[in-house]
Amino acid sequence: MGIPMDNNIHAPTVASGPTSGGAPYDASKLTMPELMQEKERIEEELSALSNVLNSHGVTMRSTLTTFDGYPRDDIDIAQVRATRVRMIHLQNDHKEVMKCLEKGLHAHFAQLQNAQDAATTDGGSPPSTTPAPATQTSIADASMLGTPFAKVNIVEPNSPADQAGLRTGDMIRSFGSANWLNHERLGKIAEIVQQNEGLRQRNLTVTVVRKNQSGSGTTDLDLQLTPRRDWGGRGLLGCHLVPL
Repeated sequence: MGIPMDNNIHAPTVASGPTSGGAPYDASKLTMPELMQEKERIEEELSALSNVLNSHGVTMRSTLTTFDGYPRDDIDIAQVRATRVRMIHLQNDHKEVMKCLEKGLHAHFAQLQNAQDAATTDGGSPPSTTPAPATQTSIADASMLGTPFAKVNIVEPNSPADQAGLRTGDMIRSFGSANWLNHERLGKIAEIVQQNEGLRQRNLTVTVVRKNQSGSGTTDLDLQLTPRRDWGGRGLLGCHLVPL
């Protein structure tokens, strides 16, 4: 007898997204709020599917055959292949969504700049325009300011993070080139840290927002962080970040 699907821990339980219907994926037709929702949905499904691969003990690049060319009998090869294909589709969809988000944000700020330039040239007040929807405006403004996407949970004494000035409770606005739009559930931070370790290391600018000691208001800080292994503890940073 076969194993019931409900008891098969390797079967993905995530919903199928737009790429499953066969129609071409077109993120350009989505509004800014819809693009943000789609970004989150894709990242959640990718995370769930990654867990499926982990349950098999494989990655996107792991071989599915034995050393002598036979199919491995310790994994569900069909399930792994289907999961990988789905993840490739989702990764492509994610790239399209991010391109549309970036394009929309640039267009929004270009429109604002043009309106300000026109007002300055005319020497009068800015022309009256129909305000953008509140959600779209808040998304664009957040991109300019750098919406925090991670929180510093732990900082080890004398670690690179400690020496850079990071403190428990700091909210990360940007980490090198990683920001709220592209951090990929903090995966990009790990990539940036690895790329800047050892002989290739250089200071990384980390922008954080920190609560004032008075308890009222916050302060933005640009910190210089150098990842390295020789500080006497685990990891290259000596701190733990959690996504928001």
